[in-house]
Amino acid sequence: LPLQPTLYTEVPARCLPIVYSPEYNITFLGLEKLHPFDAGKWGKVVHFLKEEQFLTDDNIVEAREASEEDLLVVHTRRYLNKLKWSLVVATITEIPPLLFLPNFLVQRKVLRPLRTQTGGTIMAGKLAIERGWAINVGGGFHHCSSDKGGGFCAYADITLSIKFLFERVEGVSKATIIDLDAHQGNGHERDFLEDRRVYIMDVYNRYIYPGDGYAKRAIKRKVELDWGTEDQEYLQKVELHCEGALNEVRPDIVVYNAGTDILDGDPLGGLAISPQGIIKRDEIVFRAARRRGIPILMVTSGGYQRKTARIIADSILNLQRQGLVGCGAADEAGPSLAPGTACGPVCAGVPTPAR
Repeated sequence: LPLQPTLYTEVPARCLPIVYSPEYNITFLGLEKLHPFDAGKWGKVVHFLKEEQFLTDDNIVEAREASEEDLLVVHTRRYLNKLKWSLVVATITEIPPLLFLPNFLVQRKVLRPLRTQTGGTIMAGKLAIERGWAINVGGGFHHCSSDKGGGFCAYADITLSIKFLFERVEGVSKATIIDLDAHQGNGHERDFLEDRRVYIMDVYNRYIYPGDGYAKRAIKRKVELDWGTEDQEYLQKVELHCEGALNEVRPDIVVYNAGTDILDGDPLGGLAISPQGIIKRDEIVFRAARRRGIPILMVTSGGYQRKTARIIADSILNLQRQGLVGCGAADEAGPSLAPGTACGPVCAGVPTPAR
């Protein structure tokens, strides 16, 4: 393991445990528009949260890029070397024209943003343990495993955040992944197939990518949905199984993959959940974890429509209104600021000495 884990920094108490960097966004000669993904959605989420005065430049935690050393905690060197081929990255991200670009550009314009989001998820894991909750505005690359990427996912940030916690944070030995993206989360499932410390609940459209039967063996709570599933049935199932999962095993951390590609009209998800349904879903998951005093880390994952950024922001604002996140929102899971405490200046963090 890296001796100096620069991703595990001390974050001042005034900062909210919300991790983001402008580096998240993929802007590149319009090439990003060739994928149905809104490659600037992360910046838009933060913009909306600043407009509502929930976030400022001073109270957000700045994500750092995961180094090769960090990535090797999970990834094979062989896999990381493969990413030095533009063809491989074009295939993983589903942006075919990347094939024709020199790899240094692909690294800088596509992989660096994804590595920074990956660093953000790792950082948010430690913050969740300290504060009771944390949100990485990006991340959630749930189709990537230690030796294989796909479906726009080049780095296994969920696996990395959990492995970092297991290996670096005392008292964290059990994790539950609640994966509510419209697609099956086959990346972390393959990574934790043989690991009894990790309990996986996955709710997804049974008919779409990736349909990974091998990875499904890792799912402890599998909820397979039909095309066009709507709010009432969906929310009922989410609540029933969230409660059931956390009653069955009490983890030290919940990693919540909050994909918004369940939204009605999403070109890839094939489900029919309303914006209000997504907001309610996130509230159900946070309430289930927070009520039990279990730290929760949320990542934003898939969501392929222009309007998803607004919905993610509205959902975070709803969590604040419900007292589930925000300045005074820590429970027995972690220390808190007194309600109303200002969450002001800069939150880049200072490296903690290696243990």
